[in-house]
Amino acid sequence: MTNSSEQVQPVADEPFANSQNVSPRSIRDIIADLSKPLAQRHLRTRKQGGHDLVYLEWHTAVKYLDLFAPDWSYHVESVQLVGPLVTVIASISIPCAEGVVTRQATGCEEVEARGHGDVVSNAKEMALKRAASKFGLGLYLYQK
Repeated sequence: MTNSSEQVQPVADEPFANSQNVSPRSIRDIIADLSKPLAQRHLRTRKQGGHDLVYLEWHTAVKYLDLFAPDWSYHVESVQLVGPLVTVIASISIPCAEGVVTRQATGCEEVEARGHGDVVSNAKEMALKRAASKFGLGLYLYQK
């Protein structure tokens, strides 16, 4: 479990300047930073379908977004019941030199799912991480 006081450190060798005096960064630079391999200590593993699944917890994804995409925002577009699934559509918007760039994603959870957290929160977390992956964050973790 990640210690809530643990700070996410940049993976890059050079420090990341996060100052009010810095002009907005280009989306290309933000995506390049978010696409870097994640620190191994920030990844978790769980068994799913007989396989080990490596993943990033939602709160750690938020710390990476805070670090590399200051002033980003998250918006839940909808929460719907689709058959046996709770489905969430959400978006992340990142202000950058080119304007505000938005990526949208879905998350879903079976209504009858038993495990950690409630089904709506779990679907929202999935949507957040999937939208962040569209900016490069942990995208390589989705490759099989």
